[in-house]
Amino acid sequence: MVENPQNKELGSLLHHSATVTKVYFANRGKLLSSAEDSTIAVTRTRDWSLLSTIKAPIPKAQGRPSGDTAPVGGAPSGINDFAVHPSMKLMISVGKSEKCMRLWNLVTGKKAGALGFEREQLNEVGEGKWSSGEGRRVVWDKEGEEFVVVFERGALVFGVDCKVRCKIVTERKTKLHQVFYIEVGEDRNLLAASTEDGRILFFSTKQEDLESGKEGLKSARLVAQLGGKAAGIEGRIKDFSILRHEQEFVVSTANSEGIVKVWSIAVDELDLDKGKVKQVGKLLGTLETNNRVTCLVSYAMLPPVEGDGEEDEDLEEDEVDDDSGSDSDDE
Repeated sequence: MVENPQNKELGSLLHHSATVTKVYFANRGKLLSSAEDSTIAVTRTRDWSLLSTIKAPIPKAQGRPSGDTAPVGGAPSGINDFAVHPSMKLMISVGKSEKCMRLWNLVTGKKAGALGFEREQLNEVGEGKWSSGEGRRVVWDKEGEEFVVVFERGALVFGVDCKVRCKIVTERKTKLHQVFYIEVGEDRNLLAASTEDGRILFFSTKQEDLESGKEGLKSARLVAQLGGKAAGIEGRIKDFSILRHEQEFVVSTANSEGIVKVWSIAVDELDLDKGKVKQVGKLLGTLETNNRVTCLVSYAMLPPVEGDGEEDEDLEEDEVDDDSGSDSDDE
């Protein structure tokens, strides 16, 4: 608002009682937000009124958690992330201290089920006995045929039937921070993931591209990487976004040092090359914000479309409180 007087503040939303972890515009008329108070709220953008509140069960304390993440006698709780299916009828959420993902029916606003992560699956992605085993990110692809659940050092790709298709692990053990699906071709998507060591990795999760190991789950094939030591970048990429412009992708990255970089990747650079991982990307510009960047969003500036009204409202104006199965270990 300081830089552009045409921008104006619309108001403040104060319905969450703890740190907000994600906001997402489901359509022009609905804003979904999650927080560490274990709730997902649905707000109407027309008048910013709260329509519905989905409450996730709070896990029971098991031992004393490390650090200052919970009070004495309590356990870390809250929604880490959620993802809405393209049909707008289903939502998946992952939370703190929960070794499971929760499915929600957005038509009724009620819990549809909870699917626990198996011990063998967690071991495949580096979640050992003393790890939390909680999902930190969850993202659907644009077709709604698969989704990925990200853990600290790996990820699992699930089909729409909630069965594991493959795993995503890096050749060098490093943390994963953010993931997105990008559409490369008419029938080809890649999964992009940012890492602690300053790279964005592009994986193919198609069945014919998966790599088989000696045992366990198949691995997604690494197609290309952006950044890393080869590009003189070693600090973590905390968040990034990707926009497509004709035959190139414009990638914006942000790190904890407060540096935002903009890259260009030609679409044909992301073609699958058997047996070779390509270094891709051309640096277009760098901005030092002098602030610690924790999240980043980019969008294309387009003129307004006349007659573009709000979409139909699907969620009822009620509050849903699901305390069934409050112990996350019973699923």
